[in-house]
Amino acid sequence: MELSELTACEDVVMFVNAAVAATGQREFYGDAGEQRLSLEFLHDYVRTNYREIYAATLALDINDANAATIALGLLRTAQAVPLPQRKREGALVAARLARMPPQRVYRLIAALRAEGINNRRTRAIVRDWVAARPDVAFDAVKYRRGLTTAAGHAHLRLPAEVGTALFDWRRPARYETPILESWRSAHYDGRALFDLPYTVAEGLASTRRRDLGRAAFLSAIAPRLTELERLRLQRAGAAVDGVGGMDLRAVPLTRLALYALALPRPERARRREELTDALRAAARRAAGRRAGTWGDVVGLLDDSYSASGSAVKRRRPLAVALAAHYLLEALASRYRTIWLNHEGDPLLVHPAGATPLGERLLDGLALRPGRLVIVSDGWDNAPPGQAAEVLRVWRQRLDPGGQTSIVHLNPVYDAFEVRRLSPFVPTVGVRDAEDAAVLVELARFATGTATFASLALFLQDRVERFLR
Repeated sequence: MELSELTACEDVVMFVNAAVAATGQREFYGDAGEQRLSLEFLHDYVRTNYREIYAATLALDINDANAATIALGLLRTAQAVPLPQRKREGALVAARLARMPPQRVYRLIAALRAEGINNRRTRAIVRDWVAARPDVAFDAVKYRRGLTTAAGHAHLRLPAEVGTALFDWRRPARYETPILESWRSAHYDGRALFDLPYTVAEGLASTRRRDLGRAAFLSAIAPRLTELERLRLQRAGAAVDGVGGMDLRAVPLTRLALYALALPRPERARRREELTDALRAAARRAAGRRAGTWGDVVGLLDDSYSASGSAVKRRRPLAVALAAHYLLEALASRYRTIWLNHEGDPLLVHPAGATPLGERLLDGLALRPGRLVIVSDGWDNAPPGQAAEVLRVWRQRLDPGGQTSIVHLNPVYDAFEVRRLSPFVPTVGVRDAEDAAVLVELARFATGTATFASLALFLQDRVERFLR
């Protein structure tokens, strides 16, 4: 493969890794400012040099923060590309927005307005997205500022009562739409608060300084809680009537792992059966049709102290490792786990100790699995560099034919890249463990053996399936 092709593959894979793992927030070893600066550079660089692939990454399992940045960059520079490409980019942006949380999309629309991006295609994308919302009156209450910005920026025609609620809400004596009437009444009548979404009711209750205790408020609003709100409040409000008792089996895998790790270890031990069943159910959903198809798998999982994450991403790396444990268990026909420091029940894992990756790699490779999956931030420090040397000798001397497939999934973005263990092993960024099965497919482009053309074909196939 020519050097230019190799460089292009490395550039694109580096960007995809960043778009999956990086959120512009502080990590255990990295500063938020450095991460935001490197992300800004990578977005500009890839959009300028590989624009079609830059747009195609919207079809991958990148995180919502980077998806919004890509959408903003494409719409900001739409005039730089011919009309057919512009239409293709518009379709990708629209399809991605349909899969993003509404609050994230409303923030993107606010950014479009702030930059004065208001061409016909942008207005059409915003109009179609708002038209596809399941309940625009609900948005007028819960995302009031965002919908007001969208309506003004894209010149939207809203249902009459919704428009009135956004721009002249005090005028009607009564709304026919129930949620709008509850919202209007709640400004004067405390009982109407509990017909509103939790976040709206909480904001109005604090603004009006109602004489209502926190426990009483939570008990009364409990029927209106979403699953995510219930999950966030379950531990803090466990003693509040109506807040507990959530079915954890409906929660996504990595989010459930974060919840479990936030509990004290004695409580995790007491609820072992409930939490384990929920994690395995989430893992089976994430594995889908791939369940049991990966053969003999060993998971090498990082529970060193750096897996505690940062103040803004508490225990995130450890949660990805714990979620990966249950996902790999579901994907494999035979599965064995090796934690760097922990032994026993994986549910009781906690971040502690150094990162002896090299030593644990020897333990894992001695089992001769068909696939070895490493989940680690890549800071091999006990001793430094040992993991890279183990992997070099394994690939060059002991297993040159690649009978054992090895891939490194890294949940942490380090400055301009996700930290690699070795040039002999592909590394891909991961944010949610449930995306691991797809990311392993992408890993083959990180080894320098696949061509740029094959990478483009892989992305094209993902785009076609995404748009369908």
